[in-house]
Amino acid sequence: MYYGFDIGGTKIEFGAFNEKLERVATERVPTPGDDYDKLVDILVDIIEKADREFGTQGQIGIGIPGMEDAEDGALLTSNVPAAKGRFLRKDLESRIGRSVQIDNDANCFALSEAWDSELQGEKSVLGLILGTGFGGGIVIDGQVFSGKNHVAGELGHTRMPIDAWFHLGEKAPLFECGCNNKGCIDNYLSGRGFEQLYAHYYGENLKAVDIIKQYGEGEVQAVEHVDRFMEMLAICLANLFTAFDPHVVVLGGGLSNFDLLYSELPKRLPKHLLSVARVPKIIKAKHGDAGGVRGAAFLNIR
Repeated sequence: MYYGFDIGGTKIEFGAFNEKLERVATERVPTPGDDYDKLVDILVDIIEKADREFGTQGQIGIGIPGMEDAEDGALLTSNVPAAKGRFLRKDLESRIGRSVQIDNDANCFALSEAWDSELQGEKSVLGLILGTGFGGGIVIDGQVFSGKNHVAGELGHTRMPIDAWFHLGEKAPLFECGCNNKGCIDNYLSGRGFEQLYAHYYGENLKAVDIIKQYGEGEVQAVEHVDRFMEMLAICLANLFTAFDPHVVVLGGGLSNFDLLYSELPKRLPKHLLSVARVPKIIKAKHGDAGGVRGAAFLNIR
């Protein structure tokens, strides 16, 4: 039995999955603000309750918006104050007497999709989230690749490629990032970036859904904006595809629901790739909000 926890800023979601990777239990509880002991108690209570229900000791995985320090295991997370700087893995293991896996929630998203029945035969899956931010996860042979410092997949904090910057023209905005750098693609490729770029060029704050609606209606500024964005996205993704050469790319997050992505990107990408490269299969994520807890549970599949 595989147990997964998706710990977010407002809620903790739990899921239990059987050997067929079918979800057989669900629970959601509020995330304690800054009470670390309460956080650990909640996790222990849910685990022990599931153990009693299923008559076994489930294998435990946790997804969190952040990462463990590769040297000492302290958690780096801004969205879950109770866990920031704490040694959650070690403390939880000491309470329940078994090992615990912890990884970034974007990695869990990618892993969830990679273990979908239709993708289990694929050697590599690159999961990309175009939501409030832009990030992703890399799965190779069904396992998350986290890297030496657990920052593999933090693609949003790579910088804008020079050709993408030129594409934005003389008025290209240099957005500041929460990581204290400037020009991180997180602020350009995300749903937030989609809106920021529109506001920069047209002086009007619109939600992404409204811009896309206007695009569908043929509104001139929206059409121009979407064309500019699609080309910039293709340039940036081509750089990532050259680095990772994934077999499949899965898109998640709110902007992934813009169906134009799946027809435009395959047309725009080839000219930005090496001549021997072919565009990978690009598909929409299947598991939506459940991806975090699914992927967390699947951290224990070996």
